[in-house]
Amino acid sequence: MKLILEPTITDAQQTAISASLATDGCIINRITDADRQVIGITATRVKRNVEDYADLDGVETAVPISSAYKLVSREFKTQDTIVKAKEITVGGDRIAIIAGPCSVESLDQAMTIAKKVKKYGAILFQGGAYKPRSSPYSFQGLEKEGLKILAQVRAETGLGVVTEMTSPIQAELMEKYVDVVQIGARNMQNFELLKCAGKMSKPVLLKRGLAATIQEWLMSAEYIAAGGNTNIILCERGIRTFEPYTRNTLDLSAIPILKKLTHLPIVIDPSHATGIREKVAPMARAAVAAGADALMIEVHNNPDNGLSDGAESLSPEQFGNLTRDIYVIAPVVGKQLDFDYLKKKELIPAAHTQNAAACAITGEPGTYSHKACLSYFGNDVAPVAMMSFKEVFTAVKNNTASYGIVPVENSLSGSVHENYDLLQTHNLKIIGEITIRIKHALITHPKTDVSSIKTILAPAHAIAQCQNYLVQMTTTEILPVRTGVSAVNQAKELDPSVAAIGPALAAEIFDMTVAHESIEDNPMNYTRFAVIAREFTGHKKADKTFIIFSTGNRPGALLEVMQVFSDHHINLVKLESRPVAGKPWEYLFYAELEADLDDRGSNPVMDALAKRVETLKVLGRY
Repeated sequence: MKLILEPTITDAQQTAISASLATDGCIINRITDADRQVIGITATRVKRNVEDYADLDGVETAVPISSAYKLVSREFKTQDTIVKAKEITVGGDRIAIIAGPCSVESLDQAMTIAKKVKKYGAILFQGGAYKPRSSPYSFQGLEKEGLKILAQVRAETGLGVVTEMTSPIQAELMEKYVDVVQIGARNMQNFELLKCAGKMSKPVLLKRGLAATIQEWLMSAEYIAAGGNTNIILCERGIRTFEPYTRNTLDLSAIPILKKLTHLPIVIDPSHATGIREKVAPMARAAVAAGADALMIEVHNNPDNGLSDGAESLSPEQFGNLTRDIYVIAPVVGKQLDFDYLKKKELIPAAHTQNAAACAITGEPGTYSHKACLSYFGNDVAPVAMMSFKEVFTAVKNNTASYGIVPVENSLSGSVHENYDLLQTHNLKIIGEITIRIKHALITHPKTDVSSIKTILAPAHAIAQCQNYLVQMTTTEILPVRTGVSAVNQAKELDPSVAAIGPALAAEIFDMTVAHESIEDNPMNYTRFAVIAREFTGHKKADKTFIIFSTGNRPGALLEVMQVFSDHHINLVKLESRPVAGKPWEYLFYAELEADLDDRGSNPVMDALAKRVETLKVLGRY
């Protein structure tokens, strides 16, 4: 069972509860779930009724857990677990990419592949040092020498490393050399190995057995959690069926099933599942669409000559093409693939001061600005709510926040010109961008019948974007409010006949219910957010540059500027004009370019532009 403690519980009450549970011989696990303190009880020598534990001073309620797997169940913990490995996390809005060869063959081979996969978006490097093989004559891995190579890869590239542990006697070496310990499919029910992993400090990636049911898989995870290690990542790598055309059958239906049964993050390994190189990318894309938190992809610099599993390994270039596809697909299901993940980890802590480790956003927690902040920074930067875009810019300029996130363009309503103007007047820089799919939901009180709704609270833009849905609510009054989150918050304080239109995250925050999801007229509704700061972060090469320039009122002036881009083979992805205040027929132009126009040194494109424009300013590189 689990004990949900009162929000105002005192230290004395905590001590008394611990003493009582110890007297009963309880094995306890303490967690924080949805900002509430929870104690999980997984075994007792003396049986007591649930009501007896609920009556303990400081306990709000006691809830029995019916599933056989207790600690890893969604009953025990309602919020998704975010597993931290080295400096990165697995779970949440950002898709983690694990990539590398099946086996570590040499330092040169491992380092070559690691540098390539990092370039294309991987944040963890996999490589087998110990290789359990079906044949005793197959390559079994470099063992301890392989672990040392992995440690060298980590030291030089910054990638965390993942490798398989095949025996408890390897635990000490694993603690020393790797960041994530993998339990392979053949060892999923090696219970002594699972118990050992449960005592380790490293996160554990647990692969599904060749013929294991989902419940058996979760029970194996429970062995690890019961040992005290709850940092577990579940890996679906295909199960053995009668189908001979692939190595295994990838069970993507396991993703939504697991999302309901457990709070643990899920990684999909399409390489071992299919065993065929050309099948890996399609199944990886499908896994992301189905809701996977991470992908594990085998990559080899010479796959046809790899010492193990070469037939299923992608080349670095094929891997790069796959991650670009994932980058496009991920926002559709509310996730992101961040190519700069590791770079941010290097730069963000150094950029923070003691009083400015924050990101200014507009609106309350639960807004899409809040989601954009979480998707871009994870938990590294704390979001701070502001009432307006101008307040966001002021907070960043005055150094009360290190960063700000503001919308700059919506796929349906166009550019947010106010924020482009504020960028110019506040002399701030765009250092990154993130695109979020905007999904409106009808949010009601729990157990409320939609037919009983008399009033709907919604922001003006949501009302405009949900007309096809709202015209069906003929007897319902529609009242505008400032934001979707405030609509949900206000509806919660009113009677059940009042509903709201807002993001699904707001329903979770305010304990409301999503009655109808995705009620917007057009599903192609995306907002692009700009990440702003006082200065460019770091000196890495950028993919895009955002500039503002003016040309004066003369024939062919804009054409001359466009010719510069053409001459240097630069793709122009955005061009907008704004009238210059007080100068009739003169315009400012905002241009987004697929090029890195660093204005801190000699740059032939910037030099050519300067000769053809009256004013020129770089607003962002990212």
